[in-house]
Amino acid sequence: MLKRLLIIDDEEKLRKLLARIIQLEWEDYEIVQASNLKTGLHLLKQSEFDVLLCDVKLPDGNGVDFVLEAKKQQPLLEILLMTAFVQIADGVQAMKNGAFDYISKGDENNRIIPLLYKAFEKVDLAKKVLRLEAQVGKKYAFDQIIGKSKVIQEAIKLGKKVATTDATVLLLGETGTGKEVFAQSIHYASQRKGKNFVAVNCAAISKELLESELFGHVVGAFTGALKDKKGLFEEANQGTVFLDEIGEMPLDLQAKLLRVLETGEFLRVGETKPIKVDIRVIAATNRDLEQEVAEGNFRADLFYRLSVFTILLPSLKERKEDIPLLVNHFVGIHASKLNIPKPEVSENYINALQNWHWKGNIRELKNMIERSLILNENQHLSLDALPYDIQQGIQVERTNELQTLNAMEKNHIQKVLAQVKGNKAETARILGIGIATLYRKLDEYKLDKEIP
Repeated sequence: MLKRLLIIDDEEKLRKLLARIIQLEWEDYEIVQASNLKTGLHLLKQSEFDVLLCDVKLPDGNGVDFVLEAKKQQPLLEILLMTAFVQIADGVQAMKNGAFDYISKGDENNRIIPLLYKAFEKVDLAKKVLRLEAQVGKKYAFDQIIGKSKVIQEAIKLGKKVATTDATVLLLGETGTGKEVFAQSIHYASQRKGKNFVAVNCAAISKELLESELFGHVVGAFTGALKDKKGLFEEANQGTVFLDEIGEMPLDLQAKLLRVLETGEFLRVGETKPIKVDIRVIAATNRDLEQEVAEGNFRADLFYRLSVFTILLPSLKERKEDIPLLVNHFVGIHASKLNIPKPEVSENYINALQNWHWKGNIRELKNMIERSLILNENQHLSLDALPYDIQQGIQVERTNELQTLNAMEKNHIQKVLAQVKGNKAETARILGIGIATLYRKLDEYKLDKEIP
C-alpha cells in the first residue's frame, strides 16, 4: 500500500526541499504539501496519511497545539515537529500531546530520514495490530456462531444484550456446547474488546496452583516461588476473565473470587497489600450449581453473584436442525486443514449424524467430521466414512419407528374390539380388513387371550 506523508510549512522553498530529499529516499511515497494549519487540517479530514511533518510556528497557529487536533482526526498518524528555535518546554509538551519527535530544522539531512523510517515502521505496526484485532473480533463475532434454530438464536440474542454491559455472566450447558466460544463473542462485542481475554479451566489445575494462577504470588510465598508472578486477574485488567468449569473450584478459592467480584481487589499469595483490578468475569459450567449449593459444594453467595445474567447453551439434541449447517462448516475447515478438496456430503451421512446422540455435542461432532475426512477415499462423504455404531443409529431409529407403528396398530385393534364387545366380524368391518387378516393379527399380537 502506498505510504502517504503530509508536510505543513509556510516556507515554500523548505517544503519543496524536504519533499525532494524524501523522494530521493522513497520514490513510491506520496507527498502532499500545505502552507498553513487550516489547509493541513482540511487535508487530514479528507484523506488518510501515515506521517505528518509539521513546522511549530505557522501564521495561523502553533504546531505543538495542532498535534492534539491532528491525532483527533487520525489516531494512528505519527507527527514530527520541526522548529528553527528549539525550546525544551515545547519539546516536552509536544511529546505529551502525542508527537513522535521534536527536532531542529537544521537536522534535515541527519535526522529526518532516520526518524521518518521509524515513524513509518511504527504506523505499519499499529495498522497490522489493528487488522489482527479486527480479524480476531470478526472470528469471534456472534454472527460467526453457526445455527438458525430458535434455541441458539435466543441464546445469541441474550449474549448480544449482555455484551454491552459489564454484568457478570454465567454460561450453562453440557460439555462441548461452545461455552468458551460464546464467552469470547461476548468479550469481543463489549467495550473491553481491545483488552485481554484470559481463559482458565478450573478443573485442569490443582487447587494449590490454581490460586497462584488466578491471583499471582510473591517471591518466597511457597517452595519454588523464586520470583514475583502476576496472576491472570492482573493480566486481564480492563479485560475479561473466563472461568471455565467454575463448579470445580475449591471452596476456599470461591471465597477469594467472591471478594474480587464484590470489591475488585485480591491478594497475591504471600502478600498483604491488596491489588485493585477492573475486570469482567464470565463463568461456565456443565454442573447444576443450585444442586451443588444444596449439597454444600458451592457457595450460595458466589452462585447468586455469578448468576446475575445466566445464558443456557442448548445441546445438539435440542438443535438437530443446525447439524447440516455445522457439518458443512466443519467439512470446509478440516478439508482446508488437511489440504484436500472439499467433498460433497451425502444425505445419508447427514441423516446418520442427526440421528446420533452427541454426548460431547459440537466438539464431538467436529472431531467426528475430521475423522471422516481422514478415512474418506473419494469426493463424497457417505455413511461408510462413519463408525459402525453411528451407521447403526439410522437402523435403530427405523426399527423403533416400525415398533411404534406396530404398537399403534395393536392398540387400535384393542380399542375397536372393546368398543364392539369382542365381536370379531364387526371389528374387521370397522377396520376395513378381511376376517382372516384380523385373525392373523390377533395371533401376531397375542390378542386372542385378551378377548373374553
